[in-house]
Amino acid sequence: MAGRNEDTLDHLTLLGNQDTKYKYAYAPEVLEAIDNMHTRDYFVKFNNPEFTSLCPQTGQPDFATIYLSFIPDKKLVESKSLKLYFFSFRNHGDFHEDVVNIIMNDLIDLLDPRYIEVWGKFTPRGGLSIDPYTNYGKPGTKYEEMASYRMMNHDMNPETITNR
Repeated sequence: MAGRNEDTLDHLTLLGNQDTKYKYAYAPEVLEAIDNMHTRDYFVKFNNPEFTSLCPQTGQPDFATIYLSFIPDKKLVESKSLKLYFFSFRNHGDFHEDVVNIIMNDLIDLLDPRYIEVWGKFTPRGGLSIDPYTNYGKPGTKYEEMASYRMMNHDMNPETITNR
């Protein structure tokens, strides 16, 4: 299989741009996709240990590690655009549960993946941490069944909490 060439990357506006503009408000439009050149199933995983957003009621900062895993279909998310997208939540006010669902919905809109899951592990405030998890499998496929199974079993053996 041949590698990528300029023609497959010419639509990207962020990667390699030395004049990066950071958005200080929620900005799903910064997300960019590239073609997936592989037909087999495989997971792509991104971990963002420096995610920040704001409480919509108090304006207090919330900190989290966001875990994003997906099985691509025809598209992949370009990583610099994902980094800038995550940064755009910095001054965005939403509850933790909303944040992970917004992220997942935006990536479904961009990528139409076979399968995707987003898990937010937020640091405690007031002694309570909130770790919302959401997933999606393409309807009518084995990935829909996979999503159902993983939802039922995602936290059966919880890991040691290390981000607190």
